[in-house]
Amino acid sequence: MSQKLNSEVAVIGIDIGKNSFHVVGQDRQGALVLRQKWSRGQVECRLANLPPCLIGMEACVGAHHLSRKLRALGHDARLMPAKYVRPYSKGQKNDYRDAEAIAEAVQRPTMKFVATKTADQLDLQALHRVRERLVGQRTGIINQIRAFLLERGVAVRQGLRFLRAELPGILATRTDVLSPRMLRIVEDLAGDWRRLDERIEGLSGEIEALARQDECCERLMTVPGIGPIISSAMVAAIGTGDAFSTGRDFGAWLGLVPKQISTGDRTILGSISKRGNRYLRRLFVQAAWVVLVKVVPKRWERYGLNSWIEAARKRLHHNVLAIALANKLARIAWAVLAKGRDFEVRRSDDAVVRSA
Repeated sequence: MSQKLNSEVAVIGIDIGKNSFHVVGQDRQGALVLRQKWSRGQVECRLANLPPCLIGMEACVGAHHLSRKLRALGHDARLMPAKYVRPYSKGQKNDYRDAEAIAEAVQRPTMKFVATKTADQLDLQALHRVRERLVGQRTGIINQIRAFLLERGVAVRQGLRFLRAELPGILATRTDVLSPRMLRIVEDLAGDWRRLDERIEGLSGEIEALARQDECCERLMTVPGIGPIISSAMVAAIGTGDAFSTGRDFGAWLGLVPKQISTGDRTILGSISKRGNRYLRRLFVQAAWVVLVKVVPKRWERYGLNSWIEAARKRLHHNVLAIALANKLARIAWAVLAKGRDFEVRRSDDAVVRSA
């Protein structure tokens, strides 16, 4: 790469692949001055010889690692959601045109960027993803056991703990309807269930220990309904929340707001959009149900939620109320995280005012 070319490149778009990277560079006037295919080992070496420039990439596997490396070299590396880059693609799709679209998109002043995750965030996120997969496998095994028993006329009350409590007795006493082969199959499934329980418990304990050691997680756990799992998942996903300017933006990113299809001054609101982090959204909905079901009404006032929940109960279906409360908890959690303060309730006269 010539010295003249080094001085001309101001913006770079990188289309990330497994072993090859397609790179497109533009000068300050937007003219194309670089169009090459590099191997993974060449990226850092070649970009180290360039003066600091704006580098855009799609947020995908390996993007956070490369973004940290390029920032260490002095470049302004930014990550973008792939769906926000797609409108800038011109013509037929290929890797060079994708890289060119990335270079165009990264220069837009209204573009929404993804915060680069640290190595600790990625480690914590990996723990959550492994735990989520194991929980899904456990649910599948439980459903399969229930189905096999129901085919033989053995029905068990809904709930994980009821099946766990009754299964040993069923296997010991219902030999009249369960054949020896089916007994062996169900026993093997129960053994898989126990092993998954042990792995999930171990991962949950590790996540909880990490959450207790992190200041941001400790602050988040002061919010009602939020424990080690949700707090650590939120920190792993958004860090300190700098990518969002308000709690409303965070709630919209989670998909906890109505889907809007509006035109001609006519506002049409549908069901929730379900955008963003599905795992984190599900955790916040579960937290909302915990507050609604397990926290007695007299304790709502302790969290400053009594008047809001009572007013919402009169006009919302209980499922809609749970989503609305999940959105409220998410916005409170973002405020706690972004402002670096514990959740607290301040009372002024007879009114209960929540501040975070």
